[in-house]
Amino acid sequence: MRRTLLLLAAGALALTGCSASVGPPEVTFFGDGHTVNAEPIAHCDALLKSCDESPDAAVTLKVRRGKPVQISVPSDIGDTPWLVNVQYANAKGELQPVKQQFFTPGSKLAYTATGNAPDDQLVVVEVQQLGAAYAVDPAGNPIVDENGNPQLVVRGLWSLQVQPG
Repeated sequence: MRRTLLLLAAGALALTGCSASVGPPEVTFFGDGHTVNAEPIAHCDALLKSCDESPDAAVTLKVRRGKPVQISVPSDIGDTPWLVNVQYANAKGELQPVKQQFFTPGSKLAYTATGNAPDDQLVVVEVQQLGAAYAVDPAGNPIVDENGNPQLVVRGLWSLQVQPG
């Protein structure tokens, strides 16, 4: 009886260890006392062979002028190259150039998005997970950087649309 229970327990562990992935990673945005989890608008596997799109997956948060948005990514994203794009408006309401912050694999799992001045209003905050891909020119030759590395391409995109609070 005891041996049967041990075999059943071992079998259950083996089955749960082989279960399918829960789905694409989610990004958490926190701003002005509110939190929202975002699914990707687009997400591809590591080889960029299989991609899923959910164009309506962008999320919204009310965030007052001058308040930051904190971003938290799971290790599925943080263990790869990733970046944050921040669009914001100045005190006059004029859109400013997009701020971009790049992170190397394993270096960070969180980032705080702000404008450049204390009274700037965040408008859009996006997280992009990057993957390496060999693009080819018309002759079929791989396009690489000066060090022979493949170009980085977006394999996942999460978007927060900020509503002024």
